[in-house]
Amino acid sequence: MSVSFNKLLWPIYILGGFQSLAYSSFFILIVPLSSVIWPNEPFHAFEMSLIITIMLWTSSISGIVFGRLIDKHSRKRILVLISFFRAACLILLSFVPEGLGFQTWIYFFILTLIFAIFAGGSYPAIVSLAYDTVRKEERSQFFGIFGVINSIFTLFGFLISGYLVQENFWRINFLMIGLAILLAGFNVNFIIKEPKRGIQNEELKNVLKYDSVEYNFKLNKETLRKTIFSKTNIAAFIEGVFTNVYMGSLQILILPYLQTPPHNFSPFLTGIFLVLFGLSGGLLGQILLAKLSDRLSSKNHKRRLDFIIISLIGGSITFTLLFFVPLPNLTVNEGKNFLIFITLPSTYLMGVLLFSSFAISSLYGVNQPPLLQDINLPEAQGTITSWNQFLENIGYGMGPLISGILISFFSENYQVISIIISLFVIPGVILWICAYKWYTQDKKTVSKILKERSRLLSKEIN
Repeated sequence: MSVSFNKLLWPIYILGGFQSLAYSSFFILIVPLSSVIWPNEPFHAFEMSLIITIMLWTSSISGIVFGRLIDKHSRKRILVLISFFRAACLILLSFVPEGLGFQTWIYFFILTLIFAIFAGGSYPAIVSLAYDTVRKEERSQFFGIFGVINSIFTLFGFLISGYLVQENFWRINFLMIGLAILLAGFNVNFIIKEPKRGIQNEELKNVLKYDSVEYNFKLNKETLRKTIFSKTNIAAFIEGVFTNVYMGSLQILILPYLQTPPHNFSPFLTGIFLVLFGLSGGLLGQILLAKLSDRLSSKNHKRRLDFIIISLIGGSITFTLLFFVPLPNLTVNEGKNFLIFITLPSTYLMGVLLFSSFAISSLYGVNQPPLLQDINLPEAQGTITSWNQFLENIGYGMGPLISGILISFFSENYQVISIIISLFVIPGVILWICAYKWYTQDKKTVSKILKERSRLLSKEIN
């Protein structure tokens, strides 16, 4: 009788959740931290966006190095190492001196840079562990639950971090998150058991059930050419850059839009808004739609392509419409008033659009990873995820920078900016439509290689 993947991987959920909480703190605090660094000055959009961009770009580059290590060494030990260094950086951030202008900014920049160096290997390691732990017919559900946990931590991070910084307790925020990640890393070390590579592949599971047999194949020029550089993988690489320019812009657009004049919603009320409407939409998409994805895709694997395309088109349209909902002009004190917030019709109209955007967009996160897992070999899961992450983070990191430039160039005309940003999903839609022609053949190529390896491994059985 198989053990539920949730029982096997629950420490991964907790670690991933606190790591998402750390990222959410950087995003939700981008406006108030500007005031911590430069008191009594307007929002420094370029400098603060640059921190986010460099953080994402650095993690994408380091992920390439970690990806190769993940495919050769213990995924669990790598996760523990990453957790220690990320936690240390957050704890040190709680001691940064405030109000020194550029000097304070440099402190934040250096520590977030180190944080990002060790961030790059986390997701590839988790994907590699999941590949060898979760059955193929349950993978959308795993990524859905993983996404839900991350969304819960992220959105409650918005709420908690927003409240703490509003009360000038931003140091406590970084200290608590750092300690939580450190404890979660120890939890992974003591509870997670490392599975055999390839044990979930239909072509390999019969031979790998023997203790004496290990899957020790490594990437070579031939397998790189046939799998890593397959047409579907190339399409995913290119699409990831464009799509993540759009995705990386979302929070950088909505947070200043709500929190800066003339609307002046407080970080705490902004967090409540994201939790109430964003979290519920994410829960719907990442649980119910994930199960639907697994069920329909088990009958026809190309259905994952349909879901990805729907997520890109539907998610971008609903998010763009958010900025066309008229909002009242509020004073700073009115922007902290919960009663005003819950009685505004615009709160609920924007909420419906945010709910829809999160729900539809979640189809991307629960279908793209399983699709890529199916067309790549067991010894390439860390590599393919890290390269995909590298290009996605290049795009995701460009998002805040492009948004910051557009906010300045268009004098905070968020309606025009949101339309421009939404156009970045078009290349992704075109590339995934083209992938209909390539996906089936790429999947057959991987299956053929694994069947041959199964025959080779069968000879090692005593």
